[in-house]
Amino acid sequence: MGTTETNAWLDFSATPPAALGHGVRQVMEPATGEVLCTVGIANAADVAKATAVAAAAQAQWVSVHPREKADIFRRAASLFEKHFDTLALFVARETGGILPKGQHEIREAALLCNLAAGMPLQAQGQVLPSQHGRTSLARRVPHGLVGVISPFNFPMILAIRAVAPALAAGNAVIIKPDTRTPVSGGLMIASVFAQAGLPAGLLQVLPGDAEAGEALVTDPLVPMIAFTGSPAVGRRIGELAGRHLKKVSLELGGSNALVILDDAHLDVAASNAAWGAFFHQGQICMASNRILVHESMAQGLIEKMVAKATHLPVGNGASGQVALGPVIDVKQRDRIHQLVQDSVAAGAKLEAGGTFDGLFYQPTVLSGVRPGMRVFDEETFGPVANIISYRTDAEAVALANQHHGSLASAVISASVGRAMAVGRQLKSGMVHINDQTVNDECVNPFGGPGIAGNGTSVGGPADWEEYTQWQWVTIKDHATAYPF
Repeated sequence: MGTTETNAWLDFSATPPAALGHGVRQVMEPATGEVLCTVGIANAADVAKATAVAAAAQAQWVSVHPREKADIFRRAASLFEKHFDTLALFVARETGGILPKGQHEIREAALLCNLAAGMPLQAQGQVLPSQHGRTSLARRVPHGLVGVISPFNFPMILAIRAVAPALAAGNAVIIKPDTRTPVSGGLMIASVFAQAGLPAGLLQVLPGDAEAGEALVTDPLVPMIAFTGSPAVGRRIGELAGRHLKKVSLELGGSNALVILDDAHLDVAASNAAWGAFFHQGQICMASNRILVHESMAQGLIEKMVAKATHLPVGNGASGQVALGPVIDVKQRDRIHQLVQDSVAAGAKLEAGGTFDGLFYQPTVLSGVRPGMRVFDEETFGPVANIISYRTDAEAVALANQHHGSLASAVISASVGRAMAVGRQLKSGMVHINDQTVNDECVNPFGGPGIAGNGTSVGGPADWEEYTQWQWVTIKDHATAYPF
């Protein structure tokens, strides 16, 4: 598939380059350096124009019949399915992922649209007890306009998981995708929904840098921001949103632990650890950053992880011939490499990897990792397996909980009861027994404490809480006089 074929189907006019204040920018394929397309870059003035249009469109959207809304989401799901191969390959190319990763993003996008199709037809409130002659209701009402700021790693999923339910709940949405992945993280979604019949102006895409992001967060017409990205940017968004009294949903990653107990099957444990650490080059907010293994099994696990790291093929993920693709850009590659080098200098042992060719970072295994090393204390966001040994279950729990925030944790053991006992003590937003940490099924609440987020969750039953607010409504049979 070439770029021309993709652009012929995708409607990039959602953000025409000439209409945006900061000119244009090329979108590069990480694996080849090829220019995939050119998009406009928004500034603060563009954001102000977009929010005014979106707010006007939202006022009309709330009166659309629920069945008509549901039909739009079903048509969007069908479009994702109809153009599955084309879209999946583009996602893989733009993100540097392997083709199955791109396919996963499009498959989940279709599912999220189908899930959203059910929302307008669900009950949206409840009847409350009240005095005779008065009906008291609590109903869910949309915020109005939701700003979605999406990241580069899984841009389609991490944007549409907010876009679809926010629209279904009655909001308008403005997406500010990462400028490295503006198509997968925004323009592709807008094109699908436009062709599905979503009213014009209701969903807009503004690729942009910090200026556009801050303008979106501070705009008075945007009462809610949904952000996925780094803790540093999340703190800035949280501060701005708090100053402007806005609702904010933050999903920031954190440091996740995979605990391997001494009765685990070693081969299976190594397979889980490799997948959790290396999949999509470790650029996953749920990645198994820290692999805790009992000291009696540590050497065996190291050997198996080294074997996997040295044999997993690295190259152009879209080719379908490799297990790992490139990291997103030079800045990310250099950060990963510095974390590895600093930790080796602090006493960690480099067992495999630690080298790169261009943006292709070799799967890396570090042993002897301990608190105080950067790879223990920080989220690596790269293909690095950090192995930490422990002596007792209590020590494993203490090490796993030594973090500033964790989205996911996991425990592998032959004894479900023992694994559950350990899992109940882990301070994470999600805990997986006899699995690794990279898990999401779209219908589960997704979020975590500390720097993993701000205690909010998205997905499944959490979506109504996130994208709407309660409104109390009372109805009297007839107006009555008061003592005054």
